Amino acid sequence: MAYIKYKDLFVWQKAMIIVEKVYELTKTLPADERFGLVSQMRRSAISVPSNIAEGKSRGTRRDYSHFIAIARGSLAELDTQVLLCVRLGYARDDDNLLTLIYELQRMLASLSVKLRFPPCPTSST
Repeated sequence: MAYIKYKDLFVWQKAMIIVEKVYELTKTLPADERFGLVSQMRRSAISVPSNIAEGKSRGTRRDYSHFIAIARGSLAELDTQVLLCVRLGYARDDDNLLTLIYELQRMLASLSVKLRFPPCPTSST
């Protein structure tokens, strides 16, 4: 079986798109949020593809699963922070950032299940 680089993973690629959109959004937030929401949202966003990459690069299914769980937690934090920006009137979801976050949440959940419960090898008779 060929080794798949983390950069080739759709979950990593989508996470990188989310980071870009978060940076665009946080540039528009009020200056007094620079050390609050801006900093926290950027850290949460960056954590997602970083943990996917680290987990994939560790080489074991167990490590990969652990880092996917961390990425899922960071994505949940980011979801909350984006929702807060919308509720506070700092942003609208015109760029579909929340949709991207929800898509990635589903993808990571599916990946997490596949890592914990790999398919049974079929026997050739």
